[in-house]
Amino acid sequence: QNTKTSAIVKQLVAEGNARELEKCFGLRMEFGTAGLRAAMGAGISHMNDLTIIQTTQGFCRYLEKNFSDLKKRGVVIGFDARAHLASGGSSKRFARLAANTFISQGVPVYLFSDITPTPFVPYTVTHLKLCAGIMVTASHNPKQDNGYKVYWENGAQIISPHDKGISQAIEENQEPWPQAWDDKLIDSSLLLHDPYATVNKEYFKDIQKQCFHRNINKETNLKFVHTSVHGVGHKFVQLAFKAFDLSPPFAVPEQKDPDPEFPTVKYPNPEEGKGVLTLSFALAEKDGAKIILANDPDADRLAVAEKQESGEWKVFSGNELGALLGWWIFNCWKNHNSNTCAVKDVYMLSSTVSSKILRAIALKEGFHFEETLTGFKWMGNRAKQLMDQGKAVLFAFEEAIGYMCCPAVLDKDGVSAAVITAEMASFLATRNLTLSQQLKAVYDEYGFHITKASYFICHDPTVIQQLFDNLRNFDGKNTYPKSCGRFKVSGIRDLTTGYDSSQPDQKAILPTSKSSQMITFTFANGGVATMRTSGTEPKIKYYSELCAPPGNSDVEQLKKELDELVNALEKHFFQPEKNNLQRKTE
Repeated sequence: QNTKTSAIVKQLVAEGNARELEKCFGLRMEFGTAGLRAAMGAGISHMNDLTIIQTTQGFCRYLEKNFSDLKKRGVVIGFDARAHLASGGSSKRFARLAANTFISQGVPVYLFSDITPTPFVPYTVTHLKLCAGIMVTASHNPKQDNGYKVYWENGAQIISPHDKGISQAIEENQEPWPQAWDDKLIDSSLLLHDPYATVNKEYFKDIQKQCFHRNINKETNLKFVHTSVHGVGHKFVQLAFKAFDLSPPFAVPEQKDPDPEFPTVKYPNPEEGKGVLTLSFALAEKDGAKIILANDPDADRLAVAEKQESGEWKVFSGNELGALLGWWIFNCWKNHNSNTCAVKDVYMLSSTVSSKILRAIALKEGFHFEETLTGFKWMGNRAKQLMDQGKAVLFAFEEAIGYMCCPAVLDKDGVSAAVITAEMASFLATRNLTLSQQLKAVYDEYGFHITKASYFICHDPTVIQQLFDNLRNFDGKNTYPKSCGRFKVSGIRDLTTGYDSSQPDQKAILPTSKSSQMITFTFANGGVATMRTSGTEPKIKYYSELCAPPGNSDVEQLKKELDELVNALEKHFFQPEKNNLQRKTE
């Protein structure tokens, strides 16, 4: 019943445009553990009013089956500022339609009345003890995209088998229920609640448990620039600074207000490097700020840059900031816990493609480190299991600039990460140390961990399949590569097939998934490289790391060795020319 998407379809039919109709209706969007992520537009392969109604009907039925008290507890729904004029779709509209679906079945809905950071949804699930949460966002994807992200009652993103159960329920509930389109009905419903004021108050109260140096925060002369890259983060980071008694950061004026067109950036993704931070650098130079904090549009990720002595700006990688935050959070914990036995119940987590720096810190300091599969759905669920066993999960991170610094949110959170980074920098400044100098000190103490990650773009699934098949049949059938250029391969773990050469039974310990590609190579020189497909973008990603024991300070030699390993990986395993792969560009 959306006049805009109906008109698009009628126009395509009138033109006899079978190719475009095939794109819109050939394949329904797949509901996975990350929920939905697709372009807004007409047809079942896109995000629009109809597909949101169908998805929510399926999700509602699945929740009814799993929770006898769903009508007592209810769900939370949040949304970002995305909108698509051509199809009339927007995050707010989708959130209201989803709320209408639940309310029509007598389920209470806590619908945020305004845009909100993604981490506020898992926070609300936990805080109000709800059955589930939905966040309508496409995070840092291109502007035409939107998404539908789902959280379970434990406050973490869903993992299998929930995705399959929800997917099946969507298939069984495709016809819109009566009044499904009329979202105005919710405004007069007693089942509609607005958690905005409560959650804003409680969240900022909870993150203050991670504030350890209020006096330093009040006095610091350090200046910060913040950009929300046309997303939702501005207001919330300002409030977080206030909660920590820090002076507010300078906001990049052209980017502080939400704008679904993202007019000043090619990609609204701070992970893409310096290009996204151009306006931040200019403002920092003007106002004399030394540190830049950048959130992605839904404020669940954080990038950090620091001005160096040379006048150059250093943008920290996700692994480098993970090392700094891990060091900082553990030290804050240690200084407030004199009981040395308690360290045995302390845990930190990171994903398998992230740096192993936390493992090195854990070994020396006596706490536990665990790695999980890629993505915060795994770290959030594992953290909850550990917390339920009485363990303290202090920190979790992934190299894709995602950090969980506060146990109140079991997902990555760019708001708390921004203010905790600011406190860390303010503290270090009292010791005349910069973030870069402290990072070197962390590596000096625990061993250098040099990482390099990038990706190739490939829009053809067949080519991707062939590339990975080739790696599994490299020197004849069912044989993996024994070397990569001059680098000898000493171990292989394939989490698509479940093979791990380092295990006695050759079976991988981490869960496997046939629907995504992921192979990790260990090399005789101590290097590790993982190749994997992305769940949300047409990319083949790679992650590489070279770890040295403490005391090996020849960083330049390590970097050179890793560069050569990466070049060999690209040349022999990716074969970009043969496979017509497009390199990452700034």
